[in-house]
Amino acid sequence: MDKLNFSIVINAPIEKVWNTMLNEDTYRVWTEAFMPGSHYVGNWSEGSKILFLGPGEKEKMSGMVSRIKENKLHKFISIEHLGVVQDGKEDTTSGAVKAWAGALENYTFNHKDGVTEVLIEMDSDEEFTEMFKDTWPKALQKLKELSVQ
Repeated sequence: MDKLNFSIVINAPIEKVWNTMLNEDTYRVWTEAFMPGSHYVGNWSEGSKILFLGPGEKEKMSGMVSRIKENKLHKFISIEHLGVVQDGKEDTTSGAVKAWAGALENYTFNHKDGVTEVLIEMDSDEEFTEMFKDTWPKALQKLKELSVQ
């Protein structure tokens, strides 16, 4: 498992950046860098289950089964990935899933003098590391553009 780190500085209030990152409508826009049609089902409340999904009909959906491990308003979000959704079915018990279940994706928000820094720290299966190194900077740039509008 690789540990990856990404960051961006955004000239906007922390509340605006937080809301832009997590609001369902704007989430769909900045996450297009990963896959057009990306969205979530669930909410960002600590302890809640959340599905991160790609486009498709409900029975053909694929994505991740996760839970919000921690949520400190305007400061920190920790997402724990628990499994996958394939063909509309959740898998949290197969051997393939157990190899990486528990991987974390953490978002830290720091604010100073009207500027917000977003830090991403995530666990990545080696198979996806290069893809994340390519797409996270693009996604964060889109987040920045949305946050300063």
